[in-house]
Amino acid sequence: MSIAVSRLRGPSAKTGDERGEAGFTLLELLVVLAILGFLVALVAPAALRQLGSAKEKIAHQSIERLAGILDIYKLDVGTYPTTEQGLQALVTPPQGVPHWSGPYLKGTKVPEDPWGHPFMYRSPSQRPGHDYDLYSLGPTGEAGKGSEAVIYNE
Repeated sequence: MSIAVSRLRGPSAKTGDERGEAGFTLLELLVVLAILGFLVALVAPAALRQLGSAKEKIAHQSIERLAGILDIYKLDVGTYPTTEQGLQALVTPPQGVPHWSGPYLKGTKVPEDPWGHPFMYRSPSQRPGHDYDLYSLGPTGEAGKGSEAVIYNE
């Protein structure tokens, strides 16, 4: 009897399951999206913290690198650049500075910190035991703002 019925319906009368076109219901899709949203909400804060930590490490490494370059500048010139000359003295020769053997940095621009702000330079230093201050103002670009506001040379 089932043979007769299937012949009467013909090949186009098959149900979705018989044709292999079973799909997901709207409820199943919403559950999957909710789970994905929950996972993103858990992972995103940790990922952003790691990104911030990585930028701090890059800032420290950049400051160490610039400090080494400033030491080479001092060996050539005899003193560190003044505050007015700034880090630009590593790229273009300051007026009235004999024995400048630069440029000490590649390119014509002084590198910025990982947050896109210029590194700050002050000579002589306002900290005891240092010849100069070389620092980043951190993610905010303003002194005293945020949890990692200032990253100094050691």
